[in-house]
Amino acid sequence: MTRAQPYRVCFVCSGNICRSPMAEAVLRRMATEAGLADRIAVSSAGMGGWHVGESADPRAASALTRRGYALRHAARQWQPVDFADLDLVVALDGDHYRQLVRMAPDPSERAKIRRLRSFDPASGDDLDVPDPYYGGTRGFEQVLDLIEAGCAGILAGIRPVLEPPA
Repeated sequence: MTRAQPYRVCFVCSGNICRSPMAEAVLRRMATEAGLADRIAVSSAGMGGWHVGESADPRAASALTRRGYALRHAARQWQPVDFADLDLVVALDGDHYRQLVRMAPDPSERAKIRRLRSFDPASGDDLDVPDPYYGGTRGFEQVLDLIEAGCAGILAGIRPVLEPPA
């Protein structure tokens, strides 16, 4: 049986201008390429409100553009009420994960929280996507590599929920 509403995923990082909007753009395109764009709703948010309303960092946008990703973005801050509207909350690093777990109102909401690299079998014990903000262009490219691998794992993991059995 196909879900009546889209599977809702939100990526969460620090300020919602680098990692989380990159992950949002990547999963959105992967869903489109898989023919699942109408079955997956993707968003992003930041733990802090420093950048609310701003576009993505130009270095993040450039890294995405170089790989053919489209991004229209205005940063927003995560709110605990967001849990109720989501199926999967994806933290980009351990600090975000711990903050989200503390904010979750109950065990069912805590169960929705995962770290992005936990979806990538090649990640081993290193589950953080490093923050490229204080580095150069190369850091954004490396982060995008990690995000692509994690998003591929997310798509593979949720695909059975989205598609009716053959």
